[in-house]
Amino acid sequence: MSELELTINRTISASREKVFNAWINPAAMAKFMRPPTIDTESRVKNDPVKGGKFEIIMITPDREVPHYGTYLEIDPHARLSFTWSSPHSIDDSVVTIDFVEVDPGKTNVTLRHVKFRDESSRDGHKGGWTAIISNLEDIIA
Repeated sequence: MSELELTINRTISASREKVFNAWINPAAMAKFMRPPTIDTESRVKNDPVKGGKFEIIMITPDREVPHYGTYLEIDPHARLSFTWSSPHSIDDSVVTIDFVEVDPGKTNVTLRHVKFRDESSRDGHKGGWTAIISNLEDIIA
């Protein structure tokens, strides 16, 4: 187990409320929580309360990739924190997302993911999270 981490920052042209709400709305999540270069929507179930669970099944041409987690913190329009379990993650992997309004109608999103098996896993997640945030920006901006 490694304490490797990654951080991704992006400013999105949408209100903090709109960006935050997309991260807890299953219909929106299905549209942006998908692998790079895949246009197929994921299947999403979630219970966005502290201690609630989520399930995201990302669909690729050759397989379905399950992702699961538990919400650790939900501070409306400011912060989300959740465990992250997938075939490429380790136990106790945690994602924290902060939402900060930088200008009216613009939100800085900072995603921090901690605990990876190795640098290769971290780098793969960096590409995945970068694509997910780009997908998010495409559907709400």
